[in-house]
Amino acid sequence: MSRNRVIYQSEALWVSQQYDSTGSADHEQLRRVQSANYSFSVSRQDINQYGQLARIDALVLESPTVSFDFSYYVTDGRNERALGFYVQTGGASQGGFASGHMTNESGRNFFVVTAPEGEDLNGQALANTESVIGIGNGFLSDYTLEASVGSIPTASVSIEALNIRSDTGAAAINHPAVVPQSGTSLTDTVVLPNAEAGTGASIITALRPGDIVLSFGDFETDGTGQIVTLNGNDAAHVQSFSLSLPLARTALEKLGSRFAYARSVDFPVTASLSVNAIVNEIDEKNLVDLLDDEKERNISMTLKDPDGGTGLIVTLQGCVLQDESYSSAIGSNKSVDLTFTAQIGGPNDSAHNVLVSGSNSDALFA
Repeated sequence: MSRNRVIYQSEALWVSQQYDSTGSADHEQLRRVQSANYSFSVSRQDINQYGQLARIDALVLESPTVSFDFSYYVTDGRNERALGFYVQTGGASQGGFASGHMTNESGRNFFVVTAPEGEDLNGQALANTESVIGIGNGFLSDYTLEASVGSIPTASVSIEALNIRSDTGAAAINHPAVVPQSGTSLTDTVVLPNAEAGTGASIITALRPGDIVLSFGDFETDGTGQIVTLNGNDAAHVQSFSLSLPLARTALEKLGSRFAYARSVDFPVTASLSVNAIVNEIDEKNLVDLLDDEKERNISMTLKDPDGGTGLIVTLQGCVLQDESYSSAIGSNKSVDLTFTAQIGGPNDSAHNVLVSGSNSDALFA
């Protein structure tokens, strides 16, 4: 029976370990997904000639642009690990969060599976009654972590991919990836694991804004930095923060291939943290002193689980104050917006990086 519509009840999202993964053990379902959007565009070159007004052909000279973005509630780092980010299990992280996405790899595949109308997809064994959208050779282009008063902390991920295909059965899916070097499609079939049955008693459902602690460290204690007070009893009251890790990429192409053989990250990579707060007290500061301040500092964000344990710890290492903006008007609280930036170093650079640790220790892709 044909569907009248598709809603969130019927959809789920999987990610592969490698671009050429095929077995069910090489794929993981992402949890707490809130949205998923995909599109593609094809750039064509019109071929015209003297003596004829309309074009005689429209040739594709560049590989198509496939865009995929999705969001999910942040929990304990499991989704991040499945997506290829480095997340230390317990303790302070010693590796760059995005290090696995900064090399010239061949991307990962994503699968949006849709069940028949009116059926929950979770808990079902995948069969030929479902349809599948496969995103092939997906490269991370942006990761953003946002949290604010009154909202559940959410991560948004943007992907640039090489290919997209649709299938009418989920029991054995046609492979959506291509071989980047040759531009040929993979002819294998993909078998996804069955959809998860439920959340489970030991799985964090979501994190709460009231369980988030921001520590600005030396930005407050060493006598330099911003004007507003950030730490202690007289600190400004943080309302929201947004951590953005953009990985802009350049498609590298060559003669003889219809697809880019690599999508390399454009360096340097700069992470930014935007913080909005209600102003309480201000410090004695002088912008002239800030101009002479060359010290780099660290900011950490601890997202606790509902039981008080640590769900996720995110640390921005080696950052500087970029902007500080105040806003005041009748009828509203005086607020301040601060922007901190840090350049991302190599995978083992613990002084200039985004470091993440989480409580999740699931054996993924096994």
